Amino acid sequence: MTKNFSMFMSQLQETNQSLDFFCDFDKISQNVEDIKLSLCILNSLIGAADMRKSVETIWNRDKSAFNVMDILIAVRSEGKKKILNNLGQCVVLDSMFKSVDGVMEFLNNTGLTEIFQSKKINDLVDYVFGIETGLDTNARKNRSGHAMEAMVARILDKKGITYRQEVYSSEWPQITNVLGDDEKRFDFVIKTVKKTYLIEVNFYSGGGSKLNEVARSYSDIAPKINSVQGFEFVWITDGVGWKSAKNKLQEAYNIIPSVYNLTNINEFIDGLK
Repeated sequence: MTKNFSMFMSQLQETNQSLDFFCDFDKISQNVEDIKLSLCILNSLIGAADMRKSVETIWNRDKSAFNVMDILIAVRSEGKKKILNNLGQCVVLDSMFKSVDGVMEFLNNTGLTEIFQSKKINDLVDYVFGIETGLDTNARKNRSGHAMEAMVARILDKKGITYRQEVYSSEWPQITNVLGDDEKRFDFVIKTVKKTYLIEVNFYSGGGSKLNEVARSYSDIAPKINSVQGFEFVWITDGVGWKSAKNKLQEAYNIIPSVYNLTNINEFIDGLK
């Protein structure tokens, strides 16, 4: 088992990131498109000599245009972000867009008035596209997991394996009984004549406490699932991040019979056939 684990560790890959991992331009483009009209209206503030007069002109024509201004400082408040106003009061950021005075306070105190008047920004649509691209980097952690799922799906497709994705444990009463009240979602489910495989997949290029938590969690649920006749828990994981949690991974590796990485996943697939 130790020899096998050493081999498993030696096979871990540095990354699962292809070039389409870094930015979801479809989502970015849609986010910009959703507020494009308001941004075009706000473009009239660029180069304005009298900012308050320009704000009042927009306010009298379509004051709803100001509702998108939080994105100009790379914030999606959605009515939740709170800040301190000029009076030191804690207020919801969006409330500043309910009056001309509030809009002016926002523009002046964020520095946008100077940015607009000096024309350091030429077009708010392009500017917000850049902001959305920056904010999209926060979604990369989730995309790393999705990238791993996509890789496993491609491997299964290539091998002609039928599977389902994102299936909840509540589908099987016997699994619910052993797992308790907490509903579990499995990344993949493969059903064969003899057995139903409940599969989790993940990839960690960096370390952190999350890895220990995952290994501990799977070490707990795997024996419970495997105790139910006709079911087996399978864990497909990869990434050099595991080197920082080697001991905890080894514990899980010794507890869970079916642990694979992207290098030896074919051993699992060959067993299915």
